[in-house]
Amino acid sequence: MPCQPRSDTLIFFVNGRKVTERNADPEVTLLTFLRKNLGLTGTKYACGRGNCGACTVMVSKHDPVSKKIRHFSVTACLVPICSLYGAAVTTVEGVGSIKTRLHPVQERIAKSHGTQCGFCTPGMVMSLYTLLRNHLQPSEEQLMEALGGNLCRCTGYRPILESGKTFCVGSNGCQQKGTGKCCMDQRENLSSSLDRKSDICTELFAKEEFQPLDPTQELIFPPELLRMAENPEKRTLIFYGERVTWISPGTLQDLLELKAKYPEAPLILGNTSLGPAMKAQGRSYPILLSPARISELSVVMKTSDGLTIGAACSLAQVKDFLTESISELSEEKTQTYQALLKHLRSLAGQQIRNMASLGGHIISRHCYSDLNPVLAVGNATLNLRSEEGTRQIPLNEQFLAGLASADLKPEEILESVYIPHSQKWEFVSAFRQAQCLQNALPDINAGMRVLFKEGTDTIEDLSIAYGGVGTATVSAHKSCQQLLGRRWNELMLDEACRLVLDEVSLPGSAPGGKVEFKRTLVVSFLFKFYLKVLQELKMLVRLFSMPDSSCYPEISDGFLSALEDFPVSIPQGVQTFQRVDSHQPLRDPVGRPIMHLSGLKHATGEAIFCDDIPRVDKELFMALVTSTRAHAKIISINFSEALELPEVVDVITVEDIPGTNGTEDDKLLAVDEVLCVGQVICAVVAETDVQAKRAIEKIKITYEDLEPIIFTVEDAIKHNSFLCPEKKLEQGNIKEAFEKVDQIVEGEVHVGGQEHFYMETQRVLVIPKTEDKELDIYVSTQDPAHVQKTVSSTLNIPINRITCHVKRVGGGFGGKVGRPSVFGAIAAVGAVKTGHPIRLVLDREDDMLITGGRHPLFGKYKVGFMNNGRIKALDIECYVNGGCMLDDSELVTEFLILKLENAYKIHNLRFRGRACKTNLPSNTAFRGFGFPQGTLVTESCITAVAAKCGLPPEKIREKNMYKTFDKTIYKQAFSPETLIRCWNECLEKSSFHSRRRQVEEFNKKNYWKKKGIAIIPMKFSVGFAATSYHQAAALVHIYTDGSVLVTHGGNELGQGIHTKMLQVASRELKVPMSYLHICETSTATVPNTIATAASIGADVNGRAVQNACQILLKRLEPIIKKNPEGTWEDWIEAAFEQRISLSATGYFRGYKAFMDWEKGEGDPFPYYVYGVACSEVEIDCLTGAHKKTRTDIVMDACCSLNPAIDIGQIEGAFIQGMGLYTTEELQYSPEGVLYSRSSDEYKIPTITDIPEEFNVSLLPSSQTPLTIYSSKGLGESGMFLGSSVFFAIADAVAAARRERNAAEDFTVKSPATPEQVRMACADRFTEMIPRDDPKTFKPWSIPVA
Repeated sequence: MPCQPRSDTLIFFVNGRKVTERNADPEVTLLTFLRKNLGLTGTKYACGRGNCGACTVMVSKHDPVSKKIRHFSVTACLVPICSLYGAAVTTVEGVGSIKTRLHPVQERIAKSHGTQCGFCTPGMVMSLYTLLRNHLQPSEEQLMEALGGNLCRCTGYRPILESGKTFCVGSNGCQQKGTGKCCMDQRENLSSSLDRKSDICTELFAKEEFQPLDPTQELIFPPELLRMAENPEKRTLIFYGERVTWISPGTLQDLLELKAKYPEAPLILGNTSLGPAMKAQGRSYPILLSPARISELSVVMKTSDGLTIGAACSLAQVKDFLTESISELSEEKTQTYQALLKHLRSLAGQQIRNMASLGGHIISRHCYSDLNPVLAVGNATLNLRSEEGTRQIPLNEQFLAGLASADLKPEEILESVYIPHSQKWEFVSAFRQAQCLQNALPDINAGMRVLFKEGTDTIEDLSIAYGGVGTATVSAHKSCQQLLGRRWNELMLDEACRLVLDEVSLPGSAPGGKVEFKRTLVVSFLFKFYLKVLQELKMLVRLFSMPDSSCYPEISDGFLSALEDFPVSIPQGVQTFQRVDSHQPLRDPVGRPIMHLSGLKHATGEAIFCDDIPRVDKELFMALVTSTRAHAKIISINFSEALELPEVVDVITVEDIPGTNGTEDDKLLAVDEVLCVGQVICAVVAETDVQAKRAIEKIKITYEDLEPIIFTVEDAIKHNSFLCPEKKLEQGNIKEAFEKVDQIVEGEVHVGGQEHFYMETQRVLVIPKTEDKELDIYVSTQDPAHVQKTVSSTLNIPINRITCHVKRVGGGFGGKVGRPSVFGAIAAVGAVKTGHPIRLVLDREDDMLITGGRHPLFGKYKVGFMNNGRIKALDIECYVNGGCMLDDSELVTEFLILKLENAYKIHNLRFRGRACKTNLPSNTAFRGFGFPQGTLVTESCITAVAAKCGLPPEKIREKNMYKTFDKTIYKQAFSPETLIRCWNECLEKSSFHSRRRQVEEFNKKNYWKKKGIAIIPMKFSVGFAATSYHQAAALVHIYTDGSVLVTHGGNELGQGIHTKMLQVASRELKVPMSYLHICETSTATVPNTIATAASIGADVNGRAVQNACQILLKRLEPIIKKNPEGTWEDWIEAAFEQRISLSATGYFRGYKAFMDWEKGEGDPFPYYVYGVACSEVEIDCLTGAHKKTRTDIVMDACCSLNPAIDIGQIEGAFIQGMGLYTTEELQYSPEGVLYSRSSDEYKIPTITDIPEEFNVSLLPSSQTPLTIYSSKGLGESGMFLGSSVFFAIADAVAAARRERNAAEDFTVKSPATPEQVRMACADRFTEMIPRDDPKTFKPWSIPVA
């Protein structure tokens, strides 16, 4: 075997320390290097594609052009370490530590309650830190931009922004300069008017306690790197890896010679395109050329006729250059620059813009490129260079289509891009529409340019290009040619739409789907351009006082709003809660907004998650092999090739399981037959995760397809394919009631599924011990006892040999109740078979493919009502798509049916539910557990009734709401008094009625923009419908120094349960929280626990902790009586001397709960949480985009244990619910493959999706005798309140349809994506598009509900 040449030495710095790597592998990313080589685990792995921001770090480099140090945030999962030569990297550990000194960014994000599970927090900290290194007092716009590339699934973003705003210019003064208003007015008015009562508080944290930001304390740029930058290494650096060689030339000439020598080698800079593509396709290039050290490729030149930008400039730098040029030049010269800048603001997130190069973006020629359509219409020129010399080619349709005659030659590189100034009478615009406002790939985009003959509206030149409608950027060249010489009027527009639709054709089966939506946007964008140019023409004519200005078509005032894009604005809002009683001792923390126990550790990266546990001796990695067929017989499995790979140790199959292979309904590993794409068949164990993943590609599985293959609810009904019997509840006489009503409406509701998208994917570490078959299992789960039991039955060993440890979980939302037991058991089989510790960490794609999520739902309703809106009869039938195995589908169906009535008293009801068996991964528990899907059907009925009665929906809601003490459909008694209070308070706080009038007024004046407002009540039942599931235990130890260790059966998922438990213990023991500690949740200390779920974790475990503390205090009573002036430490010492046990087990037997489905009655839930949300939105009828103007939430928390945590739970659940109903769309291929299995394709809400005004209020003076300290569990209830945004959108759509004389009763589909909204706003553009007969093509994706 030939000896591999020796690599050059890679030199860079991490947190001020020099890193010298003599064997740098080009395939190793900075994230892997930080975590595995340097043990810096604060930087998290969450998506692997640079889209979530969890792995954000700061890179500092000396800029050879400006001669300054440039600090920029990057996503470490995409940065090859070889690209870091001469760079300084700062990670969250280098910013500050709880052991030494906290940085103000870390302190403020924790104390502002900006952390819940904490998995995203280090990335948030690094984005904020980098912002502050560049701008000591950033603007709020810069703050939003900096955090645009960071995702959070827990908090709802508001508290993270609050922490960032404390650094912003004027954040203590007035934000709204020049408006005549002050941003603090609302808070002050609220504080004074609300409650001149002193018991209402609006401050969750005290800003005055924060330490100031001191820039002199930051790490300096290493002098050694400065010297290296000033005297740059001119020789070529080469780094040899196992499969890839990285070559970094020091001069332009060297690069050109290398490109001639290796013409197939790609140039790599940001790795934002090449990296994800290589990962997705499983390919690598043997040679990579890095031009990062060549300053000539970063030069920017301004000339009298345009701007030349070096190809190596990052998109963030391009944005800065364009901003500078726009400020320096007259507006007529900057049309193209303004269009580019518009797209650069929303293209990806800040980290990607910092990494991606202009040249890379252009050369990648992605069909969805935001810049290429604008550059193409703007007549940009590409300056190419090779050893042969230089040449220029136009960036046109031929280049973008990759035609050889218009492309780079293999030996050429792109040196720079020339973008000419626009000229007088020339107008350029850019358009894009994506699933959400920022950090999302566009569904379709466009660049458009028109040049008029001077002083006229006659078209001299026209250029239109679209992205997202083909395999490359598409130009409508023929259409443009035919329109030359035409005047800019309605006739031209109609002709242009017809021509463009004909030329830019999209087949019905086009990749990405949404075909009719995209066709509509093709002409909608054209119309927007028409209006925009017309408006600018009129202004130009007025400016030059031209006599024939009247010849231009008039734009009606109602059309003008179509010209405005929705701005990104920083959310404002107020959070109100009841202050604790003034007589409560200061040391008693209950009811106070205490910071999350781990908040500071989250912010410093010192909070340890499952995969942060250091590598154990002889540890092996596991990767799972999953089915690629939806329903098939396994003919054979051949893993001989996999076992031949170096470092591959073994393959784990069903034959290796010594005990049971899961249950009859839910197998751990497939046996003989697979039931869905993504079902686990076997697993590979190897010495490294890289080798394990390579090995699974080598396993050959032969299948034989089986029939039937069922994916949709419709198909399941047709094949009578169900997972469990029908669940049914009935009251009154439905048949008779329907005969006596004035009107009957029937309708359908389709609710899509939802991916949990917990930031920390499923992961487990199993460590076998040397004796007695004992196992230690470190697992990210909501139910360690279930993991323990499953491993026990799988290995056929007693439960007492297995200990499951849960320190903290990086988000769960129901997705870590059942599934972790499967991964824990498979990993345990591997550990027992090999005798080695096994680590299993799922990639985001595998996690989304395998684990299932929220059940998609299809609902049918029939509602009978009187003309005044009183509902007399309601019949609802729901079908959920359960997937291929039972999992929690029966329970979800039961809960869905039990909760369907929501807040309404309807005397004649029938609710029926079925769980469909399909060939999709089994769906499972998810926050709200059926309620968010089912109750959307109920609320859709209300909206339909309102439309038929000609009344506002809120009137119908009010008329039919529970009013007095009553019984539910399942005969459980309750009082709706608190519900009514929430409703009235929300109406008042939101100024609902006056805003309803304002919305109507706005809608009269605007044709293409519409506003909608909705107020939604909620009666949410808390808990499991079984008493045994409400039991809990705790163990409290007091040590001789007076310190207290608390353990309980709840798991810390980010919901602050450990914080609340210590608040309880502090009150009961009458000692400060600083005396108390919680280490972890372990099955060895508290056995037989119940899953932390159903919103009751703090309730029941709090009771158990209370019980243990009361037992201990009772034991201490005689000692305290004897020495009342003594200290806590004195009493504990005395108790020890007197042989009094200082350890106690606490126990809570649980709330009574039962349900008799035979009789259709019971008391299944301990109590209800009531809440009301009012949301206002504005939609763009031409694109389907929407902005959330305002949301007000009033929630009945009774006496909150911790208002900061509870408000955080409400906000986080609301934003997650808003995602379910607006942006989160699961798409499946006709073969049952989940397309949307990464952060690229699946869009959870981002920081720009929060309502512009977001107010949350905990209802004051509310009590419940049942729970601990009269508190309530709020983990799930806020989820459904996100539907207020959905119904506000529906309200806006209904206004548009009324104005267009379209029928109001259309099928309700959730999520209300831009596609759904645009197509529902039927107009002349939706009517003019061609429509395909569904029988003539195979769709790209299929709806499963």
